[in-house]
Amino acid sequence: MSVYDFKVKSQKGEEVSLSEYKGKVLLIVNTATGCGFTPQYKGLEELYEKYRNQGFEILDFPCNQFFHQAPGSDEEINQFCSLRFNTQFPRFKKIDVRGDNAEPLFTYLCSQNEKKKYKAVKWNFTKFLVDKNGEVIARFEPTDKPEDFEDKIQEALK
Repeated sequence: MSVYDFKVKSQKGEEVSLSEYKGKVLLIVNTATGCGFTPQYKGLEELYEKYRNQGFEILDFPCNQFFHQAPGSDEEINQFCSLRFNTQFPRFKKIDVRGDNAEPLFTYLCSQNEKKKYKAVKWNFTKFLVDKNGEVIARFEPTDKPEDFEDKIQEALK
């Protein structure tokens, strides 16, 4: 099994197969627009602009589970991110990332954590790095800033 086996909903509610991203390095992130970590959108966009032409994609999944820090509609969230941080990477429908209603993709991502320190996503801006084969190769916690793991992205792109 790999991330390519999952289907998710686009921001407009259309089904998207992650197999569309085969052969690319992915950074899958649960985000929120009203979180103390929200400024990380700037660093994420910088990484995206720098590496997208080399086969790098960021997949943004807004989540309102943590103190309701992503309260807007999918369209409002997209507008906020586009206008405030000029984000261009794909953003998907708002989801839950833990609990009974967790998006199956995130349940899978968490199960691939080799350290098993955190079995579930503990907060907004948890990031999963996926290699070109669809395998999770690293997990970065909310306190890990995008610029802190740029070297891991570069390695995965080789």
